[in-house]
Amino acid sequence: MKLSQFGPGALVAAAFIGPGTVVTASLAGAEFGYALLWALMLSTVICAVLQEMASRIGVITGKGLGENIRSQMTSPWLRILFFTLIIAAIVVGNSVYQGGNLSGATLGAKEVLGQVPLLSDWFAQGWPLVFGVLAAAILWQGKAKFIEYALITLVLLMSLAFIGTFLLTDPNWLGVADSLLRWRWPSDSIITVIALVGTTVVPYNLFLHSASVANKWSGDEGVKNARTDTFISIPLGGLISMAILATAASAFFAQGIVIESAGDLAVALAPLFGDSAKYLMALGLCAAGISSATTAPLASAYALCGIMGWKQSLTGFAFRAIWATILVLGVVISSLGLSPIKVIWFAQVANGILLPVIVGFIWWLCNQSTMGRMKNSVVGNAFAAIIMLTSIVLSWKSLHHVWLSITS
Repeated sequence: MKLSQFGPGALVAAAFIGPGTVVTASLAGAEFGYALLWALMLSTVICAVLQEMASRIGVITGKGLGENIRSQMTSPWLRILFFTLIIAAIVVGNSVYQGGNLSGATLGAKEVLGQVPLLSDWFAQGWPLVFGVLAAAILWQGKAKFIEYALITLVLLMSLAFIGTFLLTDPNWLGVADSLLRWRWPSDSIITVIALVGTTVVPYNLFLHSASVANKWSGDEGVKNARTDTFISIPLGGLISMAILATAASAFFAQGIVIESAGDLAVALAPLFGDSAKYLMALGLCAAGISSATTAPLASAYALCGIMGWKQSLTGFAFRAIWATILVLGVVISSLGLSPIKVIWFAQVANGILLPVIVGFIWWLCNQSTMGRMKNSVVGNAFAAIIMLTSIVLSWKSLHHVWLSITS
């Protein structure tokens, strides 16, 4: 498989390694050391299997997940259910999360460029606009290959930054291996484990992936290419996430250092491992913010256009209007330092409901006659059953956590 044939899988990797993943993995490493590396490894396996099924649907049917929902769900009530969940979880959710993506990119850039006199005063409000315009420029090109190359570049940049930072922290390799081979649940770690799975297995990536491969490949050979792309890109993304967690474990857990936000990460590394570690971490955070700020609006446009029956063209008016709206909202939220807690809670509830519903739909569709010889195997269905159970548990725990947050 040539390098030019990669792409959709890299979009997914670029999407789930955002500032939220950086913070979640770092907090997990700082609080529990290497102990939860297994959770990220398991999350990566679940993500790869689920994304492979979604991509297979896209290749065989020639349609994205949103289009398949629209064509398969003949009941008006089911269509309304999916439409409501997609609007709430993906469109509204990505709008508020977009502010965090741009803020993360700004925090990373601040550590690298914040000492430049003419730039330092601009970071509070100006840089979210700069990164928003950059994401818009990537998407406005309207060429799938250009978008794929841009995001592949960002994934490679994150690999260099986060894995490089990990190596600079002089990790305990025996501790890393022990965590991957012996799965343990430290006390009070259940919410962190759920967060690690939740930040890797993301509903909107299923829409992004299936629509992207539907426009790129077809037939049995297309399924083969999509699988290769998925099973290289997703594990690379998982490796980056594990490197972030292990970096925090090496740097902060052993030293008893407490971190509370993304802004603490790079700053706290400098006294321990020098400016090289600080700048690499900051560069990775900036790249993570830009990659997620680009893929979140793109996924929202694919999902909404698909479910509404609108043309899923990168240059279409409706498609561009959707991603542009989400980008603008993200810039406003980030620039003004807003924290729309109630809207975020609403989006989390919708995501908690959407995940098992979407997993169930993908599992069902992968066993239909429309998939031909590419239907799920017995082994594939066994994996799907485990993932379905995991998504239900994850959904229940997520909803319970949101409920406790609201009522406390």
